[in-house]
Amino acid sequence: MLDASQDTDIAVIGAGIVGVACALQLARQGRKVLLVDRHEPGHGASYGNAGHLATEQVFPIADLSILKRLPRMLLDPMGPLRLDWKYLPKAMPWFVRLLLNLRPAPFQRSVAGIRALNEGSLGAWQRLLGSIGRSELFKADGSLLVFEKPESRQVLEALRARMQQQDVAVDLWSADKVREAAAQLSPTLLGGLFFPATGHFIDPYRVVCALFEAAQASGVRFLRAEVAGGQVNAAGVSLASSQGKLEARQVLLSGGAHSARLTAALTGKRVPLDTERGYHLMLPNEHQRLPFAVTSLERKFIMTPMAGGLRLAGTVEFAGLEAPPSMQRAWQLHRLSNGLFREALSVEGATPWMGFRPSLPDSLPVIDRVCDGRVLLAFGHQHLGLTQAAVTAEWVGQLAEGATRPGMRTYRLDRF
Repeated sequence: MLDASQDTDIAVIGAGIVGVACALQLARQGRKVLLVDRHEPGHGASYGNAGHLATEQVFPIADLSILKRLPRMLLDPMGPLRLDWKYLPKAMPWFVRLLLNLRPAPFQRSVAGIRALNEGSLGAWQRLLGSIGRSELFKADGSLLVFEKPESRQVLEALRARMQQQDVAVDLWSADKVREAAAQLSPTLLGGLFFPATGHFIDPYRVVCALFEAAQASGVRFLRAEVAGGQVNAAGVSLASSQGKLEARQVLLSGGAHSARLTAALTGKRVPLDTERGYHLMLPNEHQRLPFAVTSLERKFIMTPMAGGLRLAGTVEFAGLEAPPSMQRAWQLHRLSNGLFREALSVEGATPWMGFRPSLPDSLPVIDRVCDGRVLLAFGHQHLGLTQAAVTAEWVGQLAEGATRPGMRTYRLDRF
């Protein structure tokens, strides 16, 4: 077993994609890093996400239309956006905050914050994977948003205009162009938007593992333990874990959807963190269907080609951390794919999955340095955790050294 009493400059709590990328960055800066998680690295949301580098998604997770959709969210268990009615009382304060952040001024702050992270994400990932000799894990081949209904054309063109206003690279594709690029898609598709400055990972879990191996080679130690609490003291931070007391001069909280409790214990700040439960269905026999990630505008889910087959992912479910998964929502993704291809997708050997996306009501993460620099924070990236992990690691490396950057206030803990 790891000797947790060894000298530790910084303990990183959470071994998902954000935590592992940060641990590697900090070790490369000469820090003695202890990475702690109750599971093996990459076994949370980082394992089963859609695998899409979603730099084009610069808008918050909701807009004012959510008010019209609320009744359906409560009544339709298979809808793309679902709120478990039993969870509604607990979720209501979070939803109230979300609605307040949809006012023009806070909404634009959120857009600017998401955009600032996304604009640096592609380059950060190319630098990070290149530095460990694993560039093949990422395909910078763009992504496509398709539509099927004539009445959707106006919606698509309005979305294109909004994205162009935010300097998102986007091309309008005709139906012929879609068929030329992705021949197995249905000829009934009417066109789409192509995003050239995006791409996909061939296996998100493999990415975490590759970064973890590089982190270990750089001196990062790993302890499988659950951290139950802690306190900040003159020497740094003391953490109570299932493997005993852990002492470090600094701590980085990057536990995704599980970060709120420890943040409160160390900083005294209650963070309005909730979870979007996301689902995927992995189809192992579908390796040649798509050349890049494809999203359906009307059906609201994404299909990503990976080394292990085709991953269908999406849907948002608000039901908290404790409720059991509704795996029928994963199988619903296959039903949603019917009609999008010339031939139906095979579900032979398919495996469903559910994970927790950590979400804050303004759709921005917390990336901050508090408690006189003893506590660093990097969590709450909603469905952009994979996209923003590499750039977040670069920012955390600067925060660990006491440096700040323009616009960092947008991601501070004290905004709540």
